[in-house]
Order: sequence, then structure tokens, then C-alpha cells
Amino acid sequence: MTDPEKFAQKAREAEVLVRRLFEPTPCLRNDHLSQAFDCDVWLKREDLTPVRSYKLRGAWNAMIKAREKDPNIGLFVCASAGNHAQGVAFACRQFGVRGVIFMPVTTPQQKIDKTKVFGGEMVEIRLVGDYFDNTLEAAKTYCASEGGHFLAPFDDLDVIEGQATVAVEFMSQMVPDVVVLPVGGGGLSAGVVSYLKATAPQAEVYFVEPMGGRSLEAAVAQGHPVTLSDVDSFVDGAAVARIGELPFECLKDISPDHILACPEDRICSTMLEMLNVEGIVLEPAGALSIDALQDIREQIRGKRVVCVTSGGNFDFERLPEVKERAQRFRNLKKYFILRMPQRPGALREFLDMLGPNDDIARFEYLKKSARNFGSVLIGIETDNPDNFAHLFEKMDAAGLVYRDITSDQALAEFVL
Repeated sequence: MTDPEKFAQKAREAEVLVRRLFEPTPCLRNDHLSQAFDCDVWLKREDLTPVRSYKLRGAWNAMIKAREKDPNIGLFVCASAGNHAQGVAFACRQFGVRGVIFMPVTTPQQKIDKTKVFGGEMVEIRLVGDYFDNTLEAAKTYCASEGGHFLAPFDDLDVIEGQATVAVEFMSQMVPDVVVLPVGGGGLSAGVVSYLKATAPQAEVYFVEPMGGRSLEAAVAQGHPVTLSDVDSFVDGAAVARIGELPFECLKDISPDHILACPEDRICSTMLEMLNVEGIVLEPAGALSIDALQDIREQIRGKRVVCVTSGGNFDFERLPEVKERAQRFRNLKKYFILRMPQRPGALREFLDMLGPNDDIARFEYLKKSARNFGSVLIGIETDNPDNFAHLFEKMDAAGLVYRDITSDQALAEFVL
């Protein structure tokens, strides 16, 4: 991938192959975001592919190339947190070839079910490991023992060329000033960046990772891929502990200040905003590029910006969790432990402190005894963050002892 022109040609050839499956996904101007950030925001809607993510592109291109080299391949194996799995499953059914797909045990059920639908009888799914990297190791071991062909989710040149077709498509429509890309294993970023070097070298590119999975940031800092010791799996489409070797070769020289990290709770807020305001369903990884716009507000002002919305495979059973995390980020919901006096009328006195728009979402005695005081877990929802300041002022004036545990991750895991 050292020759940008040669890579660009390979990407264009891959784009021709992708046309066998689906038409180009739209790149649509979003007026809501454009007004909010005082620039010209366009969304490259990869959530609208047949498998609702860009991953089909790389899987399809890699499978075609593999079968060209060996038409007798009878087994394809992959590891995926969901979207690559769906792409491989879709391609296996198109070719009529067997596929075994390894997915983390923590994969949302919606992605598992859709993978089964796309693959039909041609695909077997195996749930192994709590994190993607454990799943990847199990898949490679199985593939070697069975003599199959492994379809890497990102660390494969044919996959990277396939993902680059995202850029081939939006560059046929416009020349952006700024491109914002979500980063997991790095296949999409490597493909898009490599293509832009040949076609739009002046374009500025930002790379967005979830706060709990900054493998690109770590790799650039160290000068080589490193394995993160801990990964937050909430942004399951981008929560990768180690960026791919091949993608890193394309990304190793990027500026650290162009690598952004988005808090998971803030991503939830962006997901809800896009759903409620624009009617666009995005999974956490799919919202990364949009969420990051607030971090580069000044840098993008007045410019044409393309955000790649990489996936829309969202399990709506997760919506209560997303809403909860978004409310906490916006300071519209708080949890605290209150030392409640054990006497008649104490609860009524506390309730009288609440404002007209404050609502109790959780009330639970954590420790109830014959003593004069007991510990109570209370969750409060409101419509304005300032309401909590007024509530806490009243509680302080009444001499109540309490502790805000909303942002205390360790304690929240046990009581929320």
C-alpha cells in the first residue's frame, strides 16, 4: 500500500465488484448537524448497506480474491463482533459456500440473529470469548485445524481495499475538506486514507475511537500496535484491544491530535439525538464520527465535512441502557445514597424538596435496621441539570447526608 495510485486503482476495481451486490450508499447532507456546527456536514450512510454496515464491502472483495486464487475453497472462517460476521454470512450465501463464524459471547442478540438470517444454512455461528481478541484467537485455531480460509475483519489487504470503496463512492460525489472516520481494527480508516492520498491529499482526516478502546492512539504513541489491557465493550463495533498490523502501517504517521476519543455515555446521547431528531438508527460505533464533531467544532467551521456512519445494527432491547447513559451524561439523571432518618414523616419531608419536574426513578433501602438512620438508594430524573443544584441546596440546608454516585463506576456496578 506504499503506492497511492496503485492502491486507488485496486479500490476502484473493488468498487466494481461491490456493485454486484448493491448500489452505492447515499452521501446525504444533514441540515441539522450543519446548522449545529456551522459547517457543511454530509453523512456517508453505511448503515444502509444490505447488512447495515460497511463490513460487507471488505468481506465480499476478500472472498472473491480468495476464490480466484483457489476456486475449491470449501470453508471460510471469520471472527467478528457482529458486522463483519454479517458481511461474511451474506457473501457465503451468495457463493453457496460454507462459513463458520466466531462471535464474542457479549455480541448483541440482534447481530447474532441477523447473521443467521443472512447466512442461512450455509453458516454456523459459534459464540466464544467475552472480548473480540479471545474470539479471534479461537477462530484462527479452528481455521487452521480444519484447513479453511480465514477472512480477517481488518488485518487483510483485500479487506482494506474493499473498505476503501466507501471513499471511492463519496469522492465520486464531492471533494470534502474534512473526513471523520470511526476506528476499530483500522480496516476502514486504512482503506479510506490510502485512497484519499491519491485522490484528495489535501483532505484533513480525523480518526475517532471510543474512550474505552483507544488502540490507535496507543499504537501511534508507541510506534507499533499494542494490546490494551482493558476494553469497554459497549461500542461493540469498535471496541478492539489491538489495531491491525496492516492498517497501522497506513496510519502510523498520522498526527496524534487527529485521533479523538468519545466517552461512551456521550455517544449514547448522540445516538438518541439522531434517532429522535433525524429518525436515523445508529449503533454505538455508527455514531462515533457524528459524536466527535463537538470536539472539532472550531476546526471544521465553514468546511465541507463527511462523516462515515459505519453501522446501524442496533438492538432496540439496548435502548433503555442507551437512554439511561445519555441522561446521566446530560446531567438529567442522578443516583445518590441518602442517610435517611428512620422516623415518621422523614420521607415526606424529602419528597417535599423535589421540584415540579423532578421524578423519582429509583428508591430502594440498602440498609434497613432498628437504628435511627438507614441508607437509601435514590435515582432522580429531571428536565434541567440546574434542578439538581436546587435540590442539593435544600438537602444541605436540611442537614441530610448523601453521596452522589452517578459517576462512581465501581460503586454503580454493585448498586445500579
